[in-house]
Amino acid sequence: MECKNYKICPLKLGAEVFDINLQNDPPPNVIEEIKSDVHKFRLLVFRDQGLISGPRQVEISKWFGELDSTFYRHPKSPDPDVFRVSNDEKEGCTNVGRTGWHIDGSFQPAPFAYSIYHIIETPKKGDTVFAPLNELILQLTEEKRSRWEMLWMVSDRRSNRIHPLIYSHPVTGLKTLCFHLGMTESFAWNYGSENQRFTDWKETSEILQEIHEEFVKDGGSLQYSHHWLPGDFIISDNLAVGHEASPETQFSPNKVGLRVMHRTTVKGTTPPQKNRG
Repeated sequence: MECKNYKICPLKLGAEVFDINLQNDPPPNVIEEIKSDVHKFRLLVFRDQGLISGPRQVEISKWFGELDSTFYRHPKSPDPDVFRVSNDEKEGCTNVGRTGWHIDGSFQPAPFAYSIYHIIETPKKGDTVFAPLNELILQLTEEKRSRWEMLWMVSDRRSNRIHPLIYSHPVTGLKTLCFHLGMTESFAWNYGSENQRFTDWKETSEILQEIHEEFVKDGGSLQYSHHWLPGDFIISDNLAVGHEASPETQFSPNKVGLRVMHRTTVKGTTPPQKNRG
């Protein structure tokens, strides 16, 4: 598929982008085209970008809004807004993304609008796995969809932030999920109504497992496993795709090679909410 300003090739989820150099700012109309395509494809994989510096990644990320940096800064992070992750604790924060399927920033008043990833050291193995949230919702049984519509997640961080599990994406209007399978204190049924009820840990665990099973059923048919190549730079619509780091991301550097990734996140501006009326 050809675009006016760069070449774009659809993937199972998202699209590869070629013939654009992110080291330099493109014209404003091209930046607007990229913003539009992020929501259209949900995941843009810019190939062959070489090594983008931390400060430059921050500059690119600011095309999309104010940055929101909430995590520990590793001593080797090149910028306060860059979250540096690795399979070697001397090189970056370890075990990141390994607690279950999630979106980033579910504990915030509004989850992060975009997550931007750049591979710095590329291992032989160490995929990041993504899944489209709207398609997952559409594939639910009618009974399960009705149940999930009554659920709110209660985060185990930031004063137990409460968000609806299913809500409408603030830009596209498509149904999506606010969730983190590894950072959920409990769920609330019918939150804010006279029938409101919070789950105990047994019921919470059962719901978390139920959500997990939707991501992995049919052999993970919804999943797109991104095998990182040197120079890859990903811009994701964080509200539209769930993701999880594969087990190989934490394999020893002696086994798969050193893995280092830089992540930046853009502050969300619209708290998840149910449509009323």
